[in-house]
Amino acid sequence: MNEQEKMRTRAKELHAAGIIKQVLAWEAGAFPSYPAPAFFTKPNAFEKIVYNEFCTANLSKYVINITEKTLIFLRPCDAHSFAQLVKENQVKRENTYVIAVGCEGCVQVDEGEARDLLESCRTCTKTDYPLFDEEINTQNNPRESTNKAARFAEVTRLDSEENTARYAFWQAHFSQCIRCNACRNICPTCHCKECVMDSDHPLDGQFYHAIRALHQDGRCTDCGQCSRVCPRGIPVHLLNRKLIYTSNK
Repeated sequence: MNEQEKMRTRAKELHAAGIIKQVLAWEAGAFPSYPAPAFFTKPNAFEKIVYNEFCTANLSKYVINITEKTLIFLRPCDAHSFAQLVKENQVKRENTYVIAVGCEGCVQVDEGEARDLLESCRTCTKTDYPLFDEEINTQNNPRESTNKAARFAEVTRLDSEENTARYAFWQAHFSQCIRCNACRNICPTCHCKECVMDSDHPLDGQFYHAIRALHQDGRCTDCGQCSRVCPRGIPVHLLNRKLIYTSNK
């Protein structure tokens, strides 16, 4: 039985036992390469749960403020975001039942076609699960041997550049920002009900991303969702990763 079938089976068992009321997982979309986060409340819908290399969304974002006992499947990157939300009192641990699942990484999709692994997956070093109730194939995290230096390779490369070159790099990216707020909306640790970014005097791309990065300092779990959803391809995660790198020196 593969991971997907185990997840479906366990969801049915836990629901039948009355341990959970609903399930948060990934559901097949109109196209196989675009599954989306979804809540499942009926046992006959559990067969729609999917789990594959296209499940790019971090589920922890969607568990904020739930009130019913919810089963949620978490990979290592999701689990670290989930733990941060519990720490920040955005999720009541008693309202969740966490099943840790193994992860081989997710792929970038371009016009419906699978490309390489996402950058966040290529450089991922997370193999542990800070909080969970049970596990399914958690030994299946092949990036355990990832060279940890690769995670910060681009950060250190930029650090080696002259100030003018670094400024030119970021200015080129920030000038592409259209302030769509996709990075903010997808970020698990962006959960303020009132955001300083929503002011009567909108900030330009440079200040917007600088302020976001500072707000994430010490809180970012480096899940890479911000860069994944950016329609302009801005490497937003590098700002957060720079702060992580500096604090870990």
